Amino acid sequence: MQKQNPKTFYVKTYGCQMNELDSEIMIGQLEGRGLTRSHEEDAADLLIFNTCSIRDLAERKAMGKIGLLGLQRQKRSIIGVTGCMANAKKDSLFQKLPHIDFILGTNNIHDLNHVLDEVLSSGKQTIRTDDQFTHELDYLSAKRDDKVKAYVSIIRGCDKYCTYCVVPYTRGPEVSRHPDSIVEECQHLVSQGYREVTLLGQNVNSYGKDQPEWGTLFHDILYKLDKIPGLERIRFMTSHPVDITKELMEAIRDLKSVCEFVHFPLQAGSDRILKKMHRIYTVEQYLEKVAMLRSIVPNVSLGTDIIVGFPTETEEEFQQTYDLLKQIEYSVAFLFSYSPRKGTPAMRWNDDIPEEVKQDRLQRLLQLQEQITAKQRQEMLGQEIEVLVEKRNFKDESLLKARTRCWKNVLFNGDESLIGTLQKVKLHSYSHQTFLGELIHGHGL
Repeated sequence: MQKQNPKTFYVKTYGCQMNELDSEIMIGQLEGRGLTRSHEEDAADLLIFNTCSIRDLAERKAMGKIGLLGLQRQKRSIIGVTGCMANAKKDSLFQKLPHIDFILGTNNIHDLNHVLDEVLSSGKQTIRTDDQFTHELDYLSAKRDDKVKAYVSIIRGCDKYCTYCVVPYTRGPEVSRHPDSIVEECQHLVSQGYREVTLLGQNVNSYGKDQPEWGTLFHDILYKLDKIPGLERIRFMTSHPVDITKELMEAIRDLKSVCEFVHFPLQAGSDRILKKMHRIYTVEQYLEKVAMLRSIVPNVSLGTDIIVGFPTETEEEFQQTYDLLKQIEYSVAFLFSYSPRKGTPAMRWNDDIPEEVKQDRLQRLLQLQEQITAKQRQEMLGQEIEVLVEKRNFKDESLLKARTRCWKNVLFNGDESLIGTLQKVKLHSYSHQTFLGELIHGHGL
């Protein structure tokens, strides 16, 4: 059946920062086509669901939401499924969700307008899900809601093949982006008023290893970007412990714009479980990297990811993870219980840890991490700290929302003209995870 040319579109994003950036690129393409973005699903002629497959819950949420649209009596909109679930499930999605019109994989975002044209001209379901990223995207056309900070992709895909993770199968092997393209985009963003970029990659530390002829590794990119006038802050995520180098640590120490925060996933505190996860490092090697990082960058903050309840994990092995969390004292920790993912090597093992045991272990880690961050918050009170002012606070518009170099949120009274500037704030209290502070006048940076 012939489809009507859409005039409005709605994009719903599930999952990580990579997906958020991919959505921004698709929004830019659709606006370039002349479509108007709607923030209301019911008002749009084209619905795009940019999905995640990393966790079972994210996938079930997306499937449930899209499935509900198929129960409506009259289907008005064109519906597309993009993102990791598109690559993981491919055309089986058409069997499960027969009312959707197209499937677009993570490596085919550049093809969005062509796929839309095909759906409109043929009226048939269309799919593009390449296994490898080969077509460079037009990052300059990305349409961002945030006007102060932006995500910038530097490497796509992953070669590590952790046994619990679908990313190598949904995003393909590692493909680095040319350094000139990264520098050009960051210069363009600064010219538009952006003051902070977060460099994205499944493993940013692998940057450039697939293109040795460039002679540019991850720390080299940081030195190039640090030279851009007006780029106040550079963040990056995620770092695989195996690939973090001394040169990168020295760049964090020496470059003014690079924030002293490293997301440095541990995943488990047992060597046996780490081996079963195919993390390719031991606890001892991980701790050596942490010690080296803290000696080179004494004020560094660390973030981590940890999975509890991985198949065959014993109580003793969980306790090793608990003890490491206590020892290292991360400032940010994303803590999860294991959920099996179809298509991963870990699926061949029996998911043998009862759900109540997983949840008990998870709660114990969450409580410990709350104690650690509460202690850290207490220690920060009274400090005068640099913040980048991001926007007006959503709940109380008399306050401005800002962020420290190490990801802490700060609210303070201030004029809207401060948005997009670096300021000094004295921290006097906190509410939950958010600091409350007072602007130190005359200390704009």
